[in-house]
Amino acid sequence: METVYGILIPFLGTSLGAACVFFMKHSLSDRVQRSLTGFASGVMVAASIWSLLIPALEQSAAMGTWQFIPAAAGFWIGILFLLLLDRTIPHLHQNSEAAEGPGSNLQRTTMMILAVTLHNIPEGMAVGVVYAGYRLGNSGITAAGALALSLGIAIQNFPEGAIISMPLRAEGIKKSKAFAGGVLSGIVEPIGAVLTILASGFIVPVLPYLLSFAAGAMLYVVVEELIPEMSQGEHSNLGTIFFAVGFSIMMILDVALG
Repeated sequence: METVYGILIPFLGTSLGAACVFFMKHSLSDRVQRSLTGFASGVMVAASIWSLLIPALEQSAAMGTWQFIPAAAGFWIGILFLLLLDRTIPHLHQNSEAAEGPGSNLQRTTMMILAVTLHNIPEGMAVGVVYAGYRLGNSGITAAGALALSLGIAIQNFPEGAIISMPLRAEGIKKSKAFAGGVLSGIVEPIGAVLTILASGFIVPVLPYLLSFAAGAMLYVVVEELIPEMSQGEHSNLGTIFFAVGFSIMMILDVALG
């Protein structure tokens, strides 16, 4: 059951964040959005390092001097995978007028949901890979370490849920539909995690590659999308400060629980 809870915790974070649409009358201010985006970025960077890349290196220790190969290779595959998704899925980021990806007749609100969904794909993969490694029993990944990753991603998913549902409400969408849009953007996380765990029997030899793959995918999202968003306009230092807050919290969680 702890694996089931671990998979659902990040999705719960997204859903609770999306529920803000029922309690807040106005859309999030630019300062708040920038702060929340910076916080999410910090959590994702710290999770990529402590929960994914370092374990990938540790599991390749038997390779000696060449232990960096699985981590480096998986990292780059993750980067290229997200680059491919970025180019093939039409999506629209908050505070942006021009959609990215191929031309599409999709509604603006649909493309906004797709943008956050892209962010959530690597997070779901990361949770799935870590819990798959824990279930194998010989990967060096502990239940506490897997829980730390789930909690960290859930914490950063809360503002992401609000960031998608509140702008949808501002677009004139009903509260219930705006909430559903925020929840829908996070559904890929438990789905991706379950699929990864179901394939756990096949990933033993390539677990270091998969851990670093998830790290590369997450860092692509941070550098390509989140950091530019948190740095736009005035008071960009808010994003930087909250990046540090998010990074510190995720680092503490991983070290204390892992």
